[in-house]
Amino acid sequence: MSTEQNATNPAPSAGPAAVYPITDEVRHALAIAKRGVDELLIEEEFIQKLARSAVTGKPLRIKLGLDPTAPDIHIGHTVVLNKMRQLQDLGHTVIFLLGDFTSLIGDPSGRNATRPPLTPEQIKFNAETYFEQAVMVLNREKTEIRYNSEWSLPLGADGMIKLASHHTVARMLERDDFKKRFQGNVPISIHEFLYPLMQGYDSVALHSDLELGGTDQKFNLLVGRELQKQYGQEPQCILTMPLLEGLDGVEKMSKSKANYVGISEKPADMFGKLMSISDVLMWRYFELLSFRSLEEIAGFRSETESGRNPRDFKVLLAQEIVSRFHTAADAERVLEDFNHRAKGGVPDDIPAVSLGGAPLAIGQLLKQAGLVPSTSDALRNIEQNGVRIDGTLISDKALKVEPGTYVVQVGKRRFARVTLIV
Repeated sequence: MSTEQNATNPAPSAGPAAVYPITDEVRHALAIAKRGVDELLIEEEFIQKLARSAVTGKPLRIKLGLDPTAPDIHIGHTVVLNKMRQLQDLGHTVIFLLGDFTSLIGDPSGRNATRPPLTPEQIKFNAETYFEQAVMVLNREKTEIRYNSEWSLPLGADGMIKLASHHTVARMLERDDFKKRFQGNVPISIHEFLYPLMQGYDSVALHSDLELGGTDQKFNLLVGRELQKQYGQEPQCILTMPLLEGLDGVEKMSKSKANYVGISEKPADMFGKLMSISDVLMWRYFELLSFRSLEEIAGFRSETESGRNPRDFKVLLAQEIVSRFHTAADAERVLEDFNHRAKGGVPDDIPAVSLGGAPLAIGQLLKQAGLVPSTSDALRNIEQNGVRIDGTLISDKALKVEPGTYVVQVGKRRFARVTLIV
């Protein structure tokens, strides 16, 4: 029976009948699945799914849905992608689902106001980069890529109404963000109620055995589980991953908060950002981002407690991440550059920039050289003793730089060889 037919005539709930043996292979797979997770629901059911897969040789169907709301992926997104890769390496089928239809609705998760939906043009532009970045973590050849417009668009108005009949307003208002907005008299648009329904319907269409997501997606994942029961499918299990803190160690990693590390960033920028995290946050990043064993990481931590410099292990973490998204040679090169800069040296491969209009005000020079986004940011860096020209600290915000060639530095990682002409 097709998905569209199921939406019209849902079947009685079905579940696993047989009980399968729990072998060492199953226990090993469970341990890998549970590493670093926030919650696994329902664990007993998932153990049986793993056991059945081991006996029958049929891989589990494991789903991750992402709405292409921005063109780039940062390492916070890779927390759940890493888990997908681990399960993929165990032999299971991973489905990278792009929510081109649900992006038109707009995910209200964690919002205290209506989130404006994206235009089809924005979604198409963003989706084009998502998969190429995701396969920096996932195995390209073994990843099934799908778009939820495949089954969402054919639903039509009648199918959407029938789907909506399977959930109540009361259940929707159990969701924390909806509840707070309702109690605070903050508007909730009807279309926002459709989002968790459509995400749940994705699980029906894909016959998902396990769905992954961040902790902020738990409600939506549970909707998928309930809808599967109503459509006669064995309900999926749910695995939620923690939301990775950004470089500040406080807020969730986000481009809008400028506390992120993009997976397509230059090796030097990626390395420098990771070296800037606190010693405490480093262990969180190890747990959620590193592919090293928990035993090895525990050993690193024990060594720091015995007096070893935490910087040594931060270097290992930064090099591991750079190697993953670039190459091991890149990781070695940026470490050498980083150490050179730490001793007051200048990297070998800094960009060369030619500017006219000399003498040029220092704020304009920094902005036009691409070292700061604005003159106000330039002046702020000068106030914070973060600007050097040929190694000399600049404190005069009114400085005008005469014609010539200079090595200009902002902060620890931004350099340019600037030639000023009249």
